[in-house]
Amino acid sequence: MHELIASLPDDSCAAATRLNRECLCLATDHAALERALKTCAGLDYPALRQSHPHLFSDTVVFVGEACLRRMADLIAAIETVVALPAYQAAVLAWAPPIARFDPGHPGVFLGYDFHLDPDGPRLIEINTNAGGGLLNAHLARAQQECCGPLTALLGLRPPHPDPEEAFIAMFREEWRRAKGSQPLERIAIVDTDPAQQYLAPEFELFRQRFVAAGIDACIADPAELSWDGRRLMHARGPVDLVYNRLTDFALEAATHAQLKAAYLAGAVLLTPHPRAHALYADKRNLVLLTDPDWLAAAGVAPSTQAQLLAAIPRTLAVTAEAAERFWQSRRQWFFKPAAGFGSRAAYRGDKLTKRVFEAILAGNYVAQALVPPSERRLQVGEEFADLKLDLRNYVYQGRVQLVAARLYQGQTTNFRTPGGGFAAVLEVPEGRAESR
Repeated sequence: MHELIASLPDDSCAAATRLNRECLCLATDHAALERALKTCAGLDYPALRQSHPHLFSDTVVFVGEACLRRMADLIAAIETVVALPAYQAAVLAWAPPIARFDPGHPGVFLGYDFHLDPDGPRLIEINTNAGGGLLNAHLARAQQECCGPLTALLGLRPPHPDPEEAFIAMFREEWRRAKGSQPLERIAIVDTDPAQQYLAPEFELFRQRFVAAGIDACIADPAELSWDGRRLMHARGPVDLVYNRLTDFALEAATHAQLKAAYLAGAVLLTPHPRAHALYADKRNLVLLTDPDWLAAAGVAPSTQAQLLAAIPRTLAVTAEAAERFWQSRRQWFFKPAAGFGSRAAYRGDKLTKRVFEAILAGNYVAQALVPPSERRLQVGEEFADLKLDLRNYVYQGRVQLVAARLYQGQTTNFRTPGGGFAAVLEVPEGRAESR
């Protein structure tokens, strides 16, 4: 290990790439993670490992300081574009009508997902209600304990010191921006059939964390909520804030009518909300962010234009008129539904059949220039495996709160890969030559 560290390049991103390929000795401290999850939420960790065997990876992912900085800088640059009237007019024009309602707060848990290529981080997509934040906060702490000796040798550090506190402060800030000094008394964590969701353990983590912060909290299916014309109600009493984990981003389902009515009446704070999804997460927005002519016409600063075009793969709307061009060049593209989430119905072009391509043409898709993910080598049983990785930046108001990795095999992240799942990120600092 000392020999590997001594031979690392000074460039932090190149050093991280080499560590991800050659450093195989790190493992998640499952005992520390079990203690944290049991103490915080009374979770049965052995049972969780049985039901979710690929939720947490057994390794960490190394990321260079310069790459982390470039991701944060790009996120800040996108915020400046989102604030432009021209951008908001363009994206709200194709958004559902509910997105035109501005509730007065930005929305929690934006997720900026990146691949790393030899030229640096490339933004693949932006999501609202990005899951896994609190699970990854606990995972990062357990990993830091496990990796203490290596951290001392390399000068490694976690990208952010206390994301859990930042998450709770984020919800309080949402409430302050919308409701001022009114007391925040009850939060409902809402998803369809929440006990059956893959990240249901995180719902319980949040419930107990809210309670520890002095806020009553419950986990609810939207069918358990009712609008009485004045307050959104649950069996426990009035609900002040809904932490929205639904993937019906426009609240179009009949079962969401009560929640939708209370939201539009300003009677409940819903976060994240339909407007946030329209401004950030609709995949068609990436078409604008990678169109140099549109960026110039919208008044985006030249330096910001260059930043966006260098870091976001070119994205185009898939139209019937361009069908033959997309089919012939399909190996260069990754096809995604405009309103999709969690890699559902997304396809690498080189895997496409004619039948699937016909469905794409009829399905409101975008095509994004293919950026293969980087890899993390680890030992799984007696074998070595190279798993793909992506990096998720959990973001609020343009500021990164936590960076976590997801390891997988296949076309997309799936939490079904032995050795894969969420992985903690360790930052490799720039310019370590003086310390060696």
